[in-house]
Amino acid sequence: MHTVLRIDSSARNADSVSRELTSRLIDRLPGNTVVRTRDLSHGVPLLSESTLLAMWTPHEHRTPEQNEALSIADEYITELMDADVVVIGLPIYNFGPPAALKAWADLVARAGTTFQYGEAGPIGLVADKPVYIIVASGGVPIGSPMDLSSTWLATYLGFLGMTDIQIVEAGQLNVDPDGALAVARQAVDDLDLEQAIA
Repeated sequence: MHTVLRIDSSARNADSVSRELTSRLIDRLPGNTVVRTRDLSHGVPLLSESTLLAMWTPHEHRTPEQNEALSIADEYITELMDADVVVIGLPIYNFGPPAALKAWADLVARAGTTFQYGEAGPIGLVADKPVYIIVASGGVPIGSPMDLSSTWLATYLGFLGMTDIQIVEAGQLNVDPDGALAVARQAVDDLDLEQAIA
């Protein structure tokens, strides 16, 4: 069995394009998969001074309060580490990612756990695995200088060690909603998911 981590970050539900396309991808996965879903729209704690101090404190020296402060971050990290495949729904809000996804990323990036610094620079400690990013935008051309969302996420994941990334674009939906969605649906259908899960 393979484990797939699905991460949704859209604030919308019924009318969310990123959720629709993420579900479409999940529905195409082979039968030997277990899907774990993390819906960030339900709320993600923001970094605080106490959380940062807990992160920087060696595990054996943390207080019970510090362990409690890191409990949700530990869950996020374990889900990511345990996954064989990651699928992320990423709408673009005001040129960047949803605040909940950025908050998730801030909690997952932990020195000594998901990355470390070596003589040659940062080293990702998360095992490389296929990552599918479903990007939806109203007016921003995906991959353009205006897109501070998909470029940020791909850079962030690479920093943690995941470089096997494919981006599915549902871009400029406000310009040509039907056409952009049809192209994105076809792009999902064309993904070789059997090979990724093999």
